[in-house]
This record gives sequence, structure tokens and C-alpha cells, in this order.
Amino acid sequence: MSQPDLLPPLREVIARHGLSARKELGQNFLLDLNLTSRIARAGGSLEGVTVIEIGPGPGGLTRGLLAEGAKKVIAIERDERALPALWEIAGAYPGRLEIRHEDALEVDYAVLAEGRMRIMANLPYNIATPLLTGWLSIEPWPPFYESLTLMFQREVADRICAQPGSKAFGRLSVLAGWRTDARKAFDVSRSAFTPPPKVTSSIVHLVPRREIAQVPVKAVEAITRAAFGQRRKMVRQSLKAAGKPVDVLLAAAGLEGTERAEDLPVSAFLAMAEAFAGER
Repeated sequence: MSQPDLLPPLREVIARHGLSARKELGQNFLLDLNLTSRIARAGGSLEGVTVIEIGPGPGGLTRGLLAEGAKKVIAIERDERALPALWEIAGAYPGRLEIRHEDALEVDYAVLAEGRMRIMANLPYNIATPLLTGWLSIEPWPPFYESLTLMFQREVADRICAQPGSKAFGRLSVLAGWRTDARKAFDVSRSAFTPPPKVTSSIVHLVPRREIAQVPVKAVEAITRAAFGQRRKMVRQSLKAAGKPVDVLLAAAGLEGTERAEDLPVSAFLAMAEAFAGER
């Protein structure tokens, strides 16, 4: 159940606090509150849900999440310049916004878990992929969160959601396809941001699969690193970089060895990873 946002317009907040997006922090601010509310709704109703948000900046998405009914938002912001703007939002939504002045790459997210949790963010571009990889590599699985609703550069979003046979299919596609159902929700125009980035962005929604093949994450990473390290070559050649007998890996997945990595199903990488983990 959404409620009206009675706070000042974001342009006014940014001007008053002298906030400018910093390139070295991967910042691009979203100022359209209709858009931030749409992003907040992209993962379904927020009633009873605690949301972890990364890099809220002046709080456009934060306001959307709270107005759309999130029980609580835990906002993780490294840039201390943004904190006063976030404190204003906390004052307008008493007891519902927790602000943590921390580096998102160093947070132990599982410790924040309490009840129904989701992670939703306009991720800083320069740390988006390592953050996602960390959330997808959590052990044990399924993880503490119900879903991830995240903004990426469209090219990265395409890689996350790519299917075998696509040129975008790669290491990130295998990890996301193994552990989640991932889909692109919608694209976001460059003009929605201040300053406008050079590329279009996309919202990706990922829901953890409850039942997955139990294969060590490190083995999957080793196999995909080797297989896609020389993606134009046949896998018989590229898999040599994994450092285990190639014939054993190919046999485990029922492969000839003449295939290319981008054409293999996720199940083939998991079968090879299992064989990789079993080889001493």
C-alpha cells in the first residue's frame, strides 16, 4: 500500500546539500520519484519486507521503497556527503530507515538478515558485478534474501539473463542461471539520471531457486573461468586452463569437446564442476 511522499523534490535536496555525483564512486543519481516507485514495485509487494539498499545517495529509491510500504529499509552508504539527506528521510519515516555508513563490499549481509529480506538497489556501476557475484555465491543455499532487484548497465543485465547460444552468455549467466530465476524487468533511459551515464541501464529481478545442484561454488568458478577464458576456442582446448584432465571433465558432461562454451547448457558446467571438485 503506497503512501504520499511529503519530502521536498530531490533536485532541491541535492542543491541544498551540495551533492554532485562522483565518478570515482560510480554514482548516478535517480531523481524521478515515479521511476523510483516503479523500481520499488518491480519485485512485488513490499508489505512486511525489510529491504537492504546499496548506495542510496540522496535517497530517491529509498523514498520509493518506504512510500511503497517497505517495513524497514537498511541503507548502506559509503559517501558521507549523502548522510544528511538520508537523515531527513529517516525523520519523515520514523523507525523505518536504518542508515549504515559503510563500504558495501565489506558488509556481512547475512548478519543483517531478520525476517523477510530483499536486496534492492541502483548499484554503483563500479562495484555492481562483485556485489552480485558475492550474493549469488552465498553458502549454504538458499540464501537469507527472498529476491534481488538491482540496476545494472544494460550490457551487464544482458549477461546476467543470457541463455546458452547467445553471445552475451558467459560466467555471470552460468552463476545466475544455476542459482536463480533471473529476468530483465525493464530498461531505464540515460536521461533518468543526474548526470546521465553513457549507457542505458536495466532493472534485473533474481529469485533464488530453492533446489539446486549442490556443487562447490569455487569449482563452478574454476570451470567457467577456463571455459570462457578462450571463448572462441573449442572447450577441449579452453578447459586445459582448469588444470584437471580434460577428458574426465568432458565425459562428466557428455561432451565431445568440439563445442564452444557459449553454446553449453548450465547443467554441463555443473557436471564438469562436480568432476573438477572430485579430481584430486
